[in-house]
Amino acid sequence: PGDNKLLIDANHLAEELFGMPQAELLQGGMEPLFPRTQNDGRASPQLLEEKIRATLQGKIVVFRASCCHRDGHAIACEIRLMRLAVPGRQLVHARVIDLTERNLAEAMRSGQSALLEMVAKGAPLVPTLNQLLLLIEGQSRGVYCSIMLLDDDGIHMHSAAGPSLPPEYMALLEGVAIGPGVGSCGTAMFRREPVVVSDIMRDPLWAPYRELAAPFGLRACWSRPIFGQDGAVLGSFAMYYRDVRSPDAHDLGLIDTATDLAGIAIGRMRHERELQRHRAHLEELVAERTAALTQAKEQSEQANRELAAALENLSITQGELVRRDKLAALGALVAGIAHELNTPIGNGLVVATTMAERTREIQASFHDGLRRSELEGYLAQAGEADAIMLRNLQRAADLVSSFKQIAVDRASSQRRHFLLRQFIAELMLPLSTQLKAAGLSLAQDVPEGLAMDSYPGPLGQVLSNLLENCLRHAFEGRSGGSISITARGSEDGQDVLLAIADTGVGIPADDLTHIYDPFFTTKLGSGGSGLGLHVAHNIVTGVLGGHIDASSSPAGTTFTLLLPAAAPQAGAI
Repeated sequence: PGDNKLLIDANHLAEELFGMPQAELLQGGMEPLFPRTQNDGRASPQLLEEKIRATLQGKIVVFRASCCHRDGHAIACEIRLMRLAVPGRQLVHARVIDLTERNLAEAMRSGQSALLEMVAKGAPLVPTLNQLLLLIEGQSRGVYCSIMLLDDDGIHMHSAAGPSLPPEYMALLEGVAIGPGVGSCGTAMFRREPVVVSDIMRDPLWAPYRELAAPFGLRACWSRPIFGQDGAVLGSFAMYYRDVRSPDAHDLGLIDTATDLAGIAIGRMRHERELQRHRAHLEELVAERTAALTQAKEQSEQANRELAAALENLSITQGELVRRDKLAALGALVAGIAHELNTPIGNGLVVATTMAERTREIQASFHDGLRRSELEGYLAQAGEADAIMLRNLQRAADLVSSFKQIAVDRASSQRRHFLLRQFIAELMLPLSTQLKAAGLSLAQDVPEGLAMDSYPGPLGQVLSNLLENCLRHAFEGRSGGSISITARGSEDGQDVLLAIADTGVGIPADDLTHIYDPFFTTKLGSGGSGLGLHVAHNIVTGVLGGHIDASSSPAGTTFTLLLPAAAPQAGAI
């Protein structure tokens, strides 16, 4: 612009920017290139006058404003004004930069981020798709976008989103079956490939549907199928125009972006729907399982009431098991006790009955005259009966003692500080003779100074049970072997890792999952009650506040105890 605000020169880029030849540009001043008002409501002539006045004062002025194309659409521009030093003239050089592509790219980046955030937060599908289509429509003039969803039957399509298309037109597409000649969208989903229709009124794919599109002035439709991660067709994305045209590189890029984003949103929706179905099914399974457990609990409680009078001494164990959600183990415990006690008591009852009958016979013979041989026979039989009774009563007493060990009471256990190395050495000393007799060696690897504030009595009972279990089971069929006890403290000093390992025959995999069950034993009838490891597990997890784990192979078995260096206080569990 020069004197009197007239344009005196313009290059070919200005012609392209404003859509008019140079001659037409030079007929007027700067004002015809601007709308009457800017986006902020300010009058364009006032803005130009202010900026040119500042430029003529020697300043370099840079500002953003909305310009006007010949066809009437707005152009976002950055304008740089600089005064030209020409004696006697007031000339200003204006450089106009089209910001449209930059603004569109920024809008696309921010729009994509907003859409992905909506998807991540689980926003409803239809608003998300509408937001996507509005974003794409903002990138190209004259475009109207839509998204169709394919039904789970893989045949019928549904109108999901088309914010700028007439609702009446979208309703006409609802429930239409896809096929090889069903417009652009139905054909694209059927063929699983893009379909470009540049002229709806002439393309055979639209022959049955031209009358649907004609009232709405739709002339071009490009559609691309939307695929899920598994390759299944989820729906289609379409771009409509009211004039005949084919896609250029920019349009193809928009189609790619829209299809990818739509696939992410629709895939997330279907995934959430599948999860909801699984949740509903899981709730049904949980309800069924809860009902079954409730019925089993009621049956168990009924059985417990019937056994309460005879098994009152098990109430502490039952309470512990109930508190630890081990009602199933309680049933096995009760059955095992009944079975184990039945044998010695039954034997004693048979012997007592037999001797009572024999005594009555002797008393009857006594009045008629008792022979020496009959008395000797009776005394011999009485001696055998006494021995049998003593053995069975001792067996019953041992079983009762074992039963009492099942529920270990922390309150009655003495707590103190002790050095683990010294404690284990003293504990192992009485077992040395039994180990030598079995041809076994014992190795101890416990660091000096490793201390615990815990319950040595219950801990010793655990170690003794583990070693007795090892002696009874690990070396069957083998001559010799070794047992090792190792201990290590954690880096923070909060825990102690204690391991008892042997080189024995190992525990079968099927048995390994049941070793802590009460009365589970592979030596039934040979003196074992099957309570040793059950008692050890209760002590470790209860009194000592730790965890016990077992691993085994044909080369041996290892029991690992993870114990807190300072045991929990009574009542802390």
